Amino acid sequence: MWHPDHYVKWLYGSVNPSEKFQASSQQEWSEWRERLRQRFVELLGGPAPESSELAPVLLESEDCGDYIRQRIQIETYPGLHMPVYVLVPKESKGRSGAVIACHGHGYGSKDIVGLTASGEKKTGDIGYQKNFAVELVQRGYITVAPELLGFGDRMLVEDEEAREHNSCHRLSTFLLAMGQTMAGYRVFETLRCVDYLLARHDVDADRIGCMGISGGGLVCSFAAAIDDRISAAVVSGFANTFQDSILSIRHCIDNYVPGLSLVAEMPDILGLIAPKPLLVEAGTRDPIFPVHATLKAFENIRDVYRLLDKEEKLEFDLFEGDHEISGKAAYDWFRRVWS
Repeated sequence: MWHPDHYVKWLYGSVNPSEKFQASSQQEWSEWRERLRQRFVELLGGPAPESSELAPVLLESEDCGDYIRQRIQIETYPGLHMPVYVLVPKESKGRSGAVIACHGHGYGSKDIVGLTASGEKKTGDIGYQKNFAVELVQRGYITVAPELLGFGDRMLVEDEEAREHNSCHRLSTFLLAMGQTMAGYRVFETLRCVDYLLARHDVDADRIGCMGISGGGLVCSFAAAIDDRISAAVVSGFANTFQDSILSIRHCIDNYVPGLSLVAEMPDILGLIAPKPLLVEAGTRDPIFPVHATLKAFENIRDVYRLLDKEEKLEFDLFEGDHEISGKAAYDWFRRVWS
């Protein structure tokens, strides 16, 4: 009997992505990268309309001992503003490297800067994201943690009142009806954080990185794939194949970009990051981005780096764990690849 299960497998198998990586020379790679980047940006909803200014506003500032934690607000799209935590190490001298830290599902950017949902200092379980923005600033990086659209202080009022965890569904479906995508909005808002960092006098423009976990791994990898101002990326709990993750396992609607699977698989998108340094983190027991597909995806990404003779720029931290940050390699990795 012909079940929908059989049909979706058949439909996926019938598609030959138009921009699957098949380059055999650096010239073919360059042409492929330009084509896929352009098409990918279109599928995300097109580049964000230009905002007149970032118009940063300081919302709060806190002395955290060895670093200062500020919260600012910047304009991302015309009429749309995003709160961002900026963690600045006190010991930084001259121009420092900077990392944009993209949180995953949960209660937003507070989680990764060591705060509870109500804004108090964490004292118990640090959660699957392990305060990774704090870990980064303590390594000497200026660290920016944006509040991704639909989380924390950027939820819709009715979702807040209903005590929902996020506004991913409502906002994603609204944006889809407008010919836009949640992934696109989050990616282009994250690139406004690059604009912000470049406007600071204490940031080295050649050392701006990105690190993200889960849905933040999507944002980090997609942003690094389309913008070379991001010079290095750590993708945690996300690198996989679409076939084995978001097309096979129940995931949040914010992961889906209409038509993307007709153009490329996830390893092709992550392959756009090459030849920049890329570190993939994956837990052996991750239930929603299964490790067997991460291993397969990593080998496909490696093909791109190998063609460019940049295999040493690609690294893999496969750790014993669940869907969570590792950090064992990542926290000091940026300094090494930027040296």
